[in-house]
Amino acid sequence: MLKILILCTGNSCRSVLGEALINHLAGDRLQAFSAGSRPLGKINANALATLKRNGIATEGFISQSWNEFADEGIDIAITVCDSAAGEACPVYLNSTVRGHWGLTDPAHISGSEEEVAAAFQVTYNALKKRIEQLLALPFETMPTAELSLALNKIGAEVA
Repeated sequence: MLKILILCTGNSCRSVLGEALINHLAGDRLQAFSAGSRPLGKINANALATLKRNGIATEGFISQSWNEFADEGIDIAITVCDSAAGEACPVYLNSTVRGHWGLTDPAHISGSEEEVAAAFQVTYNALKKRIEQLLALPFETMPTAELSLALNKIGAEVA
């Protein structure tokens, strides 16, 4: 089973949704984790509500630093925010296959509860489509350069 790390600066929303979805959909192909370069220290309540609304368990998520994974043997790292994509990744990720799936942060949406919930659902749906595209790939046997290109293509083309 390959290990995948979903990265976002604050590790409170998009990266947590990605971690939860991968662990829910991937079976025994991937084990997902999430982390941030500057974690907020708490999970966004709307992210948890979105998971719950979509039938995914909400227990056990924590907002943590990407430094926590230095000894984890991460195979794939995907950034889900433009800020994290532009940061220098920790040295332990130098040989890791990387991709970027930039998404608007729904935590910055203001409006009614319904509007905020809708923004979170849009992010959830986009991540789900991208993860389904990832799972359709034979990523376990793909050369690293080819996998990185495929990951970036998914991030650019799948809304």
